Amino acid sequence: MKYPPFPQVGVGAIIIEGDNILLVKRANEPGKDKWSVPGGHLKLGESLYEAAVRELREETGIEGEAIGIINIDEYVEYDGEIRYHYVLIDVLIRNHTPLSEARPGGDAKEVGIFQLSESLNLNLTRSTRSLIEKLLRRPKLIQSNFIFIERK
Repeated sequence: MKYPPFPQVGVGAIIIEGDNILLVKRANEPGKDKWSVPGGHLKLGESLYEAAVRELREETGIEGEAIGIINIDEYVEYDGEIRYHYVLIDVLIRNHTPLSEARPGGDAKEVGIFQLSESLNLNLTRSTRSLIEKLLRRPKLIQSNFIFIERK
């Protein structure tokens, strides 16, 4: 929401297979034409996990199961006043659909599967770059599918 009266909650759907990550190119602001994790707004009455699975399905056609929260970030953009303010919660997803079947939909104009280290060469959103840098600093987390905050 542009020029919100209060912070908005956004969820990201994180799928990591080996050293690859699923990303989408955003069709809308904020971050238009940048690569990001699939995601969007949390709807009223929806759990974080339901929202992450829904956004993944809408933007990539991939079905999955939420495992747990792996990252929390914040995005604030100013243009003289607060244009956007998001609290971003990233949820690790176990995919049930092969990533080769991913197709763009919803707010995504492209879908790609990238090696984590090579993805840093892409035009990434700030929050996606931060997430990937955290994952690369802790390679054991990727190998073990470590979860920062376990789902209850």
